[in-house]
This record gives sequence, structure tokens and C-alpha cells, in this order.
Amino acid sequence: MAKPRKVKSKLQIDLTAENAVFREAVQDVTPLNCDKIPPYQAFTPAIPQQLHLESRMIQQDMLSEAYDPAELETGEELVFIRAGVQHSVVHKLRRGQLSINAELDLHGMIVRHAREAVANFLRDCCYRHVRCARIVHGKGNGSWQKQPVLKVKLNHWLRQRDEVLAFCSARVSDGGTGAVYVLIKNR
Repeated sequence: MAKPRKVKSKLQIDLTAENAVFREAVQDVTPLNCDKIPPYQAFTPAIPQQLHLESRMIQQDMLSEAYDPAELETGEELVFIRAGVQHSVVHKLRRGQLSINAELDLHGMIVRHAREAVANFLRDCCYRHVRCARIVHGKGNGSWQKQPVLKVKLNHWLRQRDEVLAFCSARVSDGGTGAVYVLIKNR
């Protein structure tokens, strides 16, 4: 069996001729020795410095002993924040730093009377331009099953009211989980 003959195409012949012309043109050129820019740079992945900084700050905060008792939640606290309310205002509300201009005590009321009293109280607060109020609902120790009935109902009622921007359980000195601070919308 005969070996196939390699036949050069016209394109290959032209490239060979061009290579020879190029080599002849650059034969007297000396290569530059450049140590400023390496011919190949390996890719170095970005280091997420901000992420590492935040992680360190979180770890420091978790290990620090400085805490605000108003920030601790035990599961009994009531907290509601309507969208658009500033975090700083809610923080002041939770710490009891806003002045309370009105108060309602629901102790001993049945649900129907308490509901009417809350509606009338909120309407009166809007009329008098009260910004922050306290509603004392009690802890439910005097109820049939020692469970807070008015606290659960008040949580539901306040969430439905448009004039209520936020509410949260009061500080221990103001009634603790037996009372709420209510932030009321200015109209």
C-alpha cells in the first residue's frame, strides 16, 4: 500500500512565505527585558474585607457584657412595627424614652367593654394629638386559667387600627409584660 502524498495547499504556501518574510524583517531585533509587567498574572480572588469586619464585630457584640434589658425578649413581650416607622423611634419606644401623654387601664374589664374602651381611647388620643400612650392590660393572673385574655385580644386589636404605628411591651417599671406602649400616628 502506497503512502498518501502530502499536498500543500496554496494557503499553506502563502503562510510559509509570509513567515519567512516576517523572520527576515525582525532578525536584527533584540527582545526587551521588562521586569515591570509579568507576561502572565495569576488571578487572585477578592478578599471580602467588609464581611470579615462585620463578622468580627458581631462576635465582639455577642461576647460583650453590655446589653440593654429592653432588647431581651422572653417570648411574652408584644411587639408590632408598621412598615415605614424609623428604627430609632421604635428603639426609644421600647426603652420607654418617649413621654407618655395618656394611659388606659383595662384591669377587670370583660372583652366587649375593653374593646370599646380601646377604640374610644385611641380616637381620643388622635383628637388630642397624643403621640405615645400606655395601655395596661394585666398579666392574666386573675383570669380563669391564669392566662392573659386581654393581652391577646389587645395585640390583635392594635394591629388592626390604622392610627397605631407601633406598640411594644412596657419596661418593668411601667408594668412590664402587663402593659404596652403605643405609638400613635399624628393626623
